Amino acid sequence: MKSLFKPAEHTQAYMKAGFMGLAGSGKTHTSANVAIGLIQYLQERGIEYANKPVYFLDTETGSDYVKPLFDQAGIKMMQAKTRAFADLVPAVQEAERNGSLLLIDSITHFWTEFTESYARKRNRRRGLEFQDWAYLKSEWRRFTDVYVNSALHIIMCGRMGYEYDFFQNEENGKKELEKTGVKMKAETETGYEPSILVLMERQMEFETKRQIRRAYILKERFNVIDGSEFVNPTFRDFLPHIELLNLGGAQLGVDTSRNSDGIIPELGSAHDWKYREEQRQIYLEKIQNLMTEHGISGRSQDGKERVIALLKKHFQTTAWREVESYKLEQIKEGFDSLHTELNGAPYFEKTNGGAAVQLDDVPL
Repeated sequence: MKSLFKPAEHTQAYMKAGFMGLAGSGKTHTSANVAIGLIQYLQERGIEYANKPVYFLDTETGSDYVKPLFDQAGIKMMQAKTRAFADLVPAVQEAERNGSLLLIDSITHFWTEFTESYARKRNRRRGLEFQDWAYLKSEWRRFTDVYVNSALHIIMCGRMGYEYDFFQNEENGKKELEKTGVKMKAETETGYEPSILVLMERQMEFETKRQIRRAYILKERFNVIDGSEFVNPTFRDFLPHIELLNLGGAQLGVDTSRNSDGIIPELGSAHDWKYREEQRQIYLEKIQNLMTEHGISGRSQDGKERVIALLKKHFQTTAWREVESYKLEQIKEGFDSLHTELNGAPYFEKTNGGAAVQLDDVPL
């Protein structure tokens, strides 16, 4: 059997940085100064790709305000002003082919646009449903994979959000929601991807009435400036991290070509019971939600009679508990019939092969 392991080598050749903060905290200007300093540092060392333009993926016009900094440094900047998630991965790929560095400001807008487009396309007026997140996270992972593995320096900025958790109040015994930390506003795991993650804050010195910016290093994987705090940060503050990169070398983040497809049981096998049970629960919930959408409820006598009539017609029973005991195929068949009556169209479309395909939802 071929060994999975090989002698260790340093394959982190490109800076993958993340800056987050509230409005006016200095994310854009600090990241621009770091980008300029990094390119000049690479040029001094004769690294050829450093003579290519810096690419700026701009969602909030920040590139206009830092362009003079790049002009003064003699660094050509290419810009694209878009918030469409569909542009995100192609932008990384284009910058990798033709540029020296990509600056994304702000990654938050791409995540927001993606989820809003999905909700609009899937008619999620009441918010996204549990099963939607599998698709959204899977598609977002296409970006994080290329972010980590691309042969390109990437600095992404994002808005700061708060993390919350429930704690029990010792005085009254009630559970209360409290802030437990900060995170980058994007898909939940995005903040884990950068090799250096920076929190920016703006503060006022009341004696001098001078605005200052502070950079807190929340994570730095070489552990040379991890936990550090810098006032009005410059490129030199981040240089200890950059010096430890294998600059000019080959980049390999994670081998995403390997997967576990071969050990996953085929649908319909004796081992897919967990998947089928999850699907049963999802479609039982869909049945209840469909009736709720049409104002059908068992709270009144008329509503109860309506529920019983629909159950009897589409599920051949008057007891919801019996429906809960049905097999997945029975539940889906009854749901499709109910959907046809209430919405005027089937939920599933029969293909030529006789298989049922969802019409208005993302396949799980």
